[in-house]
Amino acid sequence: MRSFHYERAATPEAAVRNFDTADARFIAGGTNLLDLMKLQVETPGKLVDISRLDFAGVEDAEDGGLLIGALVPNSDLAADPRVVARYEVLARALLAGASGQLRNKATTGGNLLQRTRCYYFYDLHSPCNKREPGSGCSAIGGENRILAVLGTSENCIATHPSDMAVAMRALDATVVTLKRDGDRRRIALADFYRLPGDTPQIETVLESGELITHVALPPVREGSRQAYRKVRDRASYAFALVSVAGVVRMEDGSIAEARLAFGGLGPMPWRDVAVEQALVGQPPSPALFERAADILLADAQGQGTNDFKIPLARRTLAATLRDLTEAR
Repeated sequence: MRSFHYERAATPEAAVRNFDTADARFIAGGTNLLDLMKLQVETPGKLVDISRLDFAGVEDAEDGGLLIGALVPNSDLAADPRVVARYEVLARALLAGASGQLRNKATTGGNLLQRTRCYYFYDLHSPCNKREPGSGCSAIGGENRILAVLGTSENCIATHPSDMAVAMRALDATVVTLKRDGDRRRIALADFYRLPGDTPQIETVLESGELITHVALPPVREGSRQAYRKVRDRASYAFALVSVAGVVRMEDGSIAEARLAFGGLGPMPWRDVAVEQALVGQPPSPALFERAADILLADAQGQGTNDFKIPLARRTLAATLRDLTEAR
């Protein structure tokens, strides 16, 4: 690990003000950043510690939703009675991610910003456009079993590793931030992440020094069913090969509303509105679920050892939809 300058922020305004160099980074739980620093994948010259800021609470919002502080630990969020009762898909996704020890330290804001687990991103001896722009993508034609089949480019096929972000994408979450000029903004999670394109090193729309302060969840309509299904290589402490977060509301035997987000398939929590539109107004059936999978995977492209993700995603989507739509 290289040496760095450290400052502890006493206020949010001080935090963004202290982010005054291009190589500065915010640090809270540090569950991902510290690993990257030890490997010298990340070499910040300055760390701004935000862990003492007053963003560790969960509040009821006026619209009936929740306002979640960026520093709420994943374990606390998963156990919050309001999350368990009203946002079951989020609680399940959080508990499916990492170990208990890591969930105790990992924060809501940090979870959204964690970096890919692509092997080549972590290997300083391998070309990686995300780590060193213009160097190439070793995963294309290399070991890519865990990597993306949707939303990729010729420059990067990395996946986003978060379980929490997949559930929040299905819940239409909004990210609340504080910018260096003091302005605050609200960014729909749908607009928060960027596709790799020609600039895979730029992963979000956050500006330099922009601080996540909260995540807002709108209320879920009464009668909605929620599920999180994660397929992985082992039962604990493994990232998703494919995951599905679903929120479905049934009415008179047909699907009245459907929100579906996917993990393990793309460079961001993946959601395709066309898939949901194909389901709405239809009675559930295996043929309908197949049609939804056809739409989801129409542009999917495997790279060899990750080809299996395409049929796996098809089966996982169908199983999740069966769980969400079967008569109760």
